[in-house]
Amino acid sequence: MVKKIMENKVEEEEKGEAQQLKKRKGKDVFPFGNYKNYYGYRIGQGLNEDPRFKVLKKEWFEGKDCLDIGCNSGIITIQIAQKFNCRSILGIDIDSNRVADAYWHLRKIVRTEHNEKRRANASRVEVIEKGDGLEKNVTAAQEEKKAISRNCSPAERNLFDIVSFKQENFVHGRDSPEKYYDAILCLSVTKWIHLNWGDDGLITLFMRIWKLLRPGGIFVLEPQPWVSYEKNRRVSETTATNFQNIKLYPKEFQEILLDKIGFRTVEDIGSGGLSSSKTGFNRPIFLFRK
Repeated sequence: MVKKIMENKVEEEEKGEAQQLKKRKGKDVFPFGNYKNYYGYRIGQGLNEDPRFKVLKKEWFEGKDCLDIGCNSGIITIQIAQKFNCRSILGIDIDSNRVADAYWHLRKIVRTEHNEKRRANASRVEVIEKGDGLEKNVTAAQEEKKAISRNCSPAERNLFDIVSFKQENFVHGRDSPEKYYDAILCLSVTKWIHLNWGDDGLITLFMRIWKLLRPGGIFVLEPQPWVSYEKNRRVSETTATNFQNIKLYPKEFQEILLDKIGFRTVEDIGSGGLSSSKTGFNRPIFLFRK
């Protein structure tokens, strides 16, 4: 009976989320922080890479299974796969439109990389064929062409094998018993979960992250400051109500994660180095270890 009531409650909340997303389309309201073109706004013009990469280390992700919570359009998710050679990375977002954007970016990047490799390989073949004219060089060129042809499809699929995206409300998600991660990122997401699902939602977020991490795994957290809550508290009726009832503040997150959730250590790894009076995105980033 209790289980049925909880399922009905979750279903009602999910319907409410869908309705709010529909309202967003007409009024440009983003109740979950699911901004379109978020990275253009966050990163700014003239930058090729998210400044937060300055504080992220390859050793945290290389050869690891990773999860990016609140991935938006997937730019940083894809760049982590490219830059740090993780074994796998899943980006999840509550907005199906942002997940569609993420897959669009993934296809575009894979096509671009594939075309660049094909042009580079074609150039190498041309150099071989213009060698000293001996038959062995022609044969080598033909073998090179065959190798390029064989390797094109796997190369094109590589990033698709590593990166994936999924639409999910992480607070209400169901854990897969066989899936765990070595690294989980939650970058500028806690405010939106906190405003939409209150203190209980925040604790659920932290507990799920703990459960999904393998022993020794890392949790990279970039929390928004309280002043950011104040600016966005009226984005919906739900956020306005939850804002009034919040008892756990961002300055307390470290203590909660260490003393209540169970992380062993925390390290302030700095910020992305992006300071802007307009956006105020120079936020501290913390590394927790399980």
